[in-house]
Amino acid sequence: MATPQLVLASTSRYRAALLARLELPFETLAPDYDEDAAAARHPELAPAELARQLARGKAASLRAARPGAWILAADQVGVLEPPGAPKLLRKAGSEAAALAQLLEMAGRTHELITAVVLASPDGSAPREALDRQRLRMRRFDRAEARDYVQRHRPLDCAGSYRIEDAGILLFEWIESRDFTGIIGLPLLSVARLLREAGLLGGACATPSHTAQRPR
Repeated sequence: MATPQLVLASTSRYRAALLARLELPFETLAPDYDEDAAAARHPELAPAELARQLARGKAASLRAARPGAWILAADQVGVLEPPGAPKLLRKAGSEAAALAQLLEMAGRTHELITAVVLASPDGSAPREALDRQRLRMRRFDRAEARDYVQRHRPLDCAGSYRIEDAGILLFEWIESRDFTGIIGLPLLSVARLLREAGLLGGACATPSHTAQRPR
């Protein structure tokens, strides 16, 4: 099988499953990029610009490995809105951190910002999109939050939840123009970028996905 023309710069199973819906051949490859270290170097950036910088960094990190491919990368950050101090929401990484984050979010509204970058093999300026979602969690107690974290372990998700599992029960309302953006890859924006690049048309394609071992 020929090497796919499109590379998804991610080992996230959620993003791979979403991109597969577009029925476009692609492969997944782990970006050679430390997003936590990069975020720590830019504490002064606004959340949207931070998401853009991280997505750009992921895409750029794979250019040498796939010089002839289009590279699609995305990064998502959350922002906890007032009342209270605005706070950046990232992946928790541990059950204790996830529990603390959920309890801080209970009864409050937050925004998810997802930046998408499609880098061209010819070195021209990448195509980019920015997706925003607003969500409000209902009030819940520590026992409910702990039960959710222990059963579903959303440690690799910004905000420490997944709406595609029992995490949906934590919410009071969701404002969304594209619910796939909540999961981590806004398909309406991705499809637009791919069409602009000539990679996605009106004809049906044969789905294909070649996965590389995560790193």
